[in-house]
Amino acid sequence: MASAEPPVSADRPTVVLLHGLGRTGRSMARLQRRIEAAGHPTWRHTYPSRQRPLAELAASVRDALRAELGDRPLSAVTHSMGGIIARFLSEHVAFERIVMLAPPNHGSRVARGLQDWALFRRGWGPAGKDMAAPRDWPPVPPSVGVIAGTAGPTAGNPPSWLLAALGLLRGLEHDGTVAVDEARVDHVPFATVPASHTWIMDHPETVRLTLRFLETGGFE
Repeated sequence: MASAEPPVSADRPTVVLLHGLGRTGRSMARLQRRIEAAGHPTWRHTYPSRQRPLAELAASVRDALRAELGDRPLSAVTHSMGGIIARFLSEHVAFERIVMLAPPNHGSRVARGLQDWALFRRGWGPAGKDMAAPRDWPPVPPSVGVIAGTAGPTAGNPPSWLLAALGLLRGLEHDGTVAVDEARVDHVPFATVPASHTWIMDHPETVRLTLRFLETGGFE
């Protein structure tokens, strides 16, 4: 007989799920179910990622967190730009642990390469511009683990083939959108998975590593 899933515990930190640029909270839904099945309460929120600069987006998420979760203890799991949002939030929120999936922690080569394209500016808005130039970003907070993807261009991430053709990530290990060295931070637990940027949150190894970090604070 299969063992029962552990009940969600109110004593554990609520895991805040933050999506990336151009996505919605639904992109984190499958991972959210796995986190809840492991006994962690969760909260996810869709913010208007293409309409405001990074700092304003973080402020809107902070206000929603305060309104809906009050002073509950919090951890976070983020995807892509959601990791940078978490850095801004960490100036106001004491996250116990944060798992960042494919975060462009040093800024995005892709955003820098496309920032002069009118289509990019219209499609990705002020936050896309911010991702090109990581000025005044808060530092990566303590108790963070980073997971980067290495799949390169994939059928599930169609824009990755355009980026490959443009050579924006040539010679680098990457997930089709973010290079491994853009995600990695010195002295922070780090792991890679053979996943694309678009679907890294659903990769089985990502799920396993995320749950391990939420439980232990490490990937080993």
